[in-house]
Amino acid sequence: MDSSYRTSVDWQAEPALAPWAQPPEPAPLPEPIEPPLDRETAMPRGFAEWFAVSQTLLPALLFLPGSQAYRLPIRVGAYGISLAAFVLWWFDRGGKRAARHPAERWLVFVLLCLVLMIAHPLTNSLLSGIAQTLLYFSILCPLFWAPAYVTTRRQLVRVLGILLVCNGINSMVGVAQVYNPDRFMPPELSSAYSGNPDALASVTFEGPDGRRLIRPPGLFDTPGAVCGAGTIAALLGLIFCFEPIATWKRAIALAFSLAGISAVYLSHVRASLVTALAMMAAYLALLALQNERKRLATFAGFATAIVVVGLSLSTVLGGQSIQERVSSLFEEEPTQVYYQARGQQLEYAFSNLIVNYPLGAGLARWGMMRGYFGNAANLDSSEVWAEVQPNAWILDGGVFLLLLYSLALVMSAFYEMTLIRTLAQREDQLWAAAVAAANVGTLALVFTFVPFGTNIGMQYWFLEGVLHGAMANRPRKR
Repeated sequence: MDSSYRTSVDWQAEPALAPWAQPPEPAPLPEPIEPPLDRETAMPRGFAEWFAVSQTLLPALLFLPGSQAYRLPIRVGAYGISLAAFVLWWFDRGGKRAARHPAERWLVFVLLCLVLMIAHPLTNSLLSGIAQTLLYFSILCPLFWAPAYVTTRRQLVRVLGILLVCNGINSMVGVAQVYNPDRFMPPELSSAYSGNPDALASVTFEGPDGRRLIRPPGLFDTPGAVCGAGTIAALLGLIFCFEPIATWKRAIALAFSLAGISAVYLSHVRASLVTALAMMAAYLALLALQNERKRLATFAGFATAIVVVGLSLSTVLGGQSIQERVSSLFEEEPTQVYYQARGQQLEYAFSNLIVNYPLGAGLARWGMMRGYFGNAANLDSSEVWAEVQPNAWILDGGVFLLLLYSLALVMSAFYEMTLIRTLAQREDQLWAAAVAAANVGTLALVFTFVPFGTNIGMQYWFLEGVLHGAMANRPRKR
């Protein structure tokens, strides 16, 4: 009789094998052999890699002549592609993922809070409230869909390499805009500056020979916007310098790093300079945690050289105002410098906004969604200024949104540290540290900017998602 027709009694009646006669346990499957990193092609492949390219390519369309007439669809498109990715993942892959990220549940509560805030009586308008909610969702949803498209360490490394190339080129354009503004500056700046002489004057500085120079926008149309790309290029360029790739590729990575830190100097955005240094310091700390003494010493030496050479190069191109801007960070106590720059706004958030709007002030009270979709005639929902992230969270959702989003960020940082401590393979730990160091920069900007209302925040959750997908099934320490 075929064994498939045996009853449970038949099976129970069979004698058990002696311990020495037990069949051996199957050997674990070997780790897949990855090709050498140096053999990778530069051409993006896969949805996640093209998404990384799009975050530079789409804003760069504003660099073209006549593009200001299409600024709204271009700006919306940079965020809409993230929403499209979520829909594609949800319907094409059934919303499947290997494991949930610890921050997911808190982000779901964030979305629920924002949906409820659409009905807030002080929300500017139904359209602007929905737009603000979709903006939040487009920024955070890469955490949900990205793990489905990046499932190996090699894919993670490729995504980081693409980010380095895109941000490195962006930074080089920014440096060239100071070197030869007539040739490399975009034909049109954002209307917020081109049509406002006072606003334009606030983003210029005195260059060599007394020339007035505009803070470089890079591949964008807003003066000083290159600073975000510069911080990423400065960090990732140094990290790729120590990878097993061809010498000429290492030289390009180093050039991107130098261009990145130089672009930060030339942008005159001191917060971005501090952020770039914080990212490098975070990577050094994570190397120390992993006992990577040789790499730590080498990275520290190269980072110091890049920071010093970048300052010298920027001073030659941008004049003494660059050094004066940097030295202003050390003229007073750091706390006093911060308080005068952004600390007063943070104080205002907890002494005024949270008292007056504990349950939020309604959606679209600040930011670009108000500018694009808001109703200026609604005098009960006037504009409120928000230049640091806690202020924005309090306005959009009060105490609840402030706490929920903060918890999501804390859980993501804790998750990164857990990976670095528990991953069994050295290479896995190093690349997890690279992502963690890059994300430290975004966390630092929370107190000087509104990163989670821009594509900087989208990059944070995208990196968090690809890291989670790449490391979900990697071996762990026992």
